[in-house]
Amino acid sequence: MSFKFEKLSVWQKAMDLGEEINLLSETFPKKEVYNLSSQILRAADSIALNISEGSIVQSNPEFNRFLGYAVRSIAEVVTCLYKAQKRNYISEEKFSELYQKSFELMNMTLALKSKIK
Repeated sequence: MSFKFEKLSVWQKAMDLGEEINLLSETFPKKEVYNLSSQILRAADSIALNISEGSIVQSNPEFNRFLGYAVRSIAEVVTCLYKAQKRNYISEEKFSELYQKSFELMNMTLALKSKIK
């Protein structure tokens, strides 16, 4: 037995990104624990959470709505990455790597969203 969302590659990628963001946030200064660290962690975790929650509902419009929430959370992660870069918490290389992964995840989520009508 398995849940429907466990088979979705977009959910699997969202889980991976969430774990990468978790490791990254551990390198932020302690002064950010209740600010940027908390915000980026919640946003990153929210991506997979919304995909999974939306996939178990009965209607496609409802799933589509949750995929929209996931896309918004990806945008939030990217904004937090910009903040981390501007505050010199992450290198340009790390920023580019996570930005690219976020962009790919957004495109995957939007593609799935366009198929769910």
